[in-house]
Amino acid sequence: MWGEGTRRKLARRALERQLAYQERKAAHVSGREEEIILAMKTSSWRVRELLEKFQPIKPDARVVEVGSGAHGLIFYFGSKRGFGVDPLAVSYKSLFPSWQGCAPTLAAAGESLPFPDQSFDIVLCDNVVDHAESPVKIVSELARVLLPGGLLYFTVNIHHPVYAVAAGVHSSWRAVGLPYEVGPFADHTTHLTLEAAKNLFKNLPLQILSAKSNVEEARTRARKQPPRHVGDRLKRVFFKNALYEVVARRV
Repeated sequence: MWGEGTRRKLARRALERQLAYQERKAAHVSGREEEIILAMKTSSWRVRELLEKFQPIKPDARVVEVGSGAHGLIFYFGSKRGFGVDPLAVSYKSLFPSWQGCAPTLAAAGESLPFPDQSFDIVLCDNVVDHAESPVKIVSELARVLLPGGLLYFTVNIHHPVYAVAAGVHSSWRAVGLPYEVGPFADHTTHLTLEAAKNLFKNLPLQILSAKSNVEEARTRARKQPPRHVGDRLKRVFFKNALYEVVARRV
């Protein structure tokens, strides 16, 4: 829909907003580190246990998380040869030293990973690609750096098609310079539908072992919450922020 220059601007703005959000969050972390670390460990262990249902993870497995962010899975995944990759890795290391030091990280974009082909036994990418310049390129890179027989864990938020249309309109007026910005759309470069998320894996050397979404759960959650504004009422009809989760093996 948009040229590369426009997508680059949208991705840059999403990164700016993410960094500002995490800077504010870091100011309130003091004294709560153990609570946050426990939540991070729980998430990492859940993903590891899920992957081990499909095949054992060796102690010396090479693991990379693309989009390791401020609170990524890699920091407590239990890998001695784990790496985190994120465009904001340098900033996050200084903002959250209590856990960012648990795995080495480097600053790089997911669309162009600085690793040779077939470098890793496990590749993680947890709710990242819809904040980036090109979800398609990132998923292609995830497959490229994964060893044959290796496992990919991938998630992304998915939304009713009405939000994809709204995101497109928002991005169009931002692209021509209109200053009005809607937070949820400015934080993402795209709002993927379930079908669009599935299409990210087309024509890649990946065998899908598990793929699921929690659309009905997202709808139910929205209906149970007291509406605070029009957006909450819309979520009761048009689901938003459901999760699409994929486990795949490189063939």
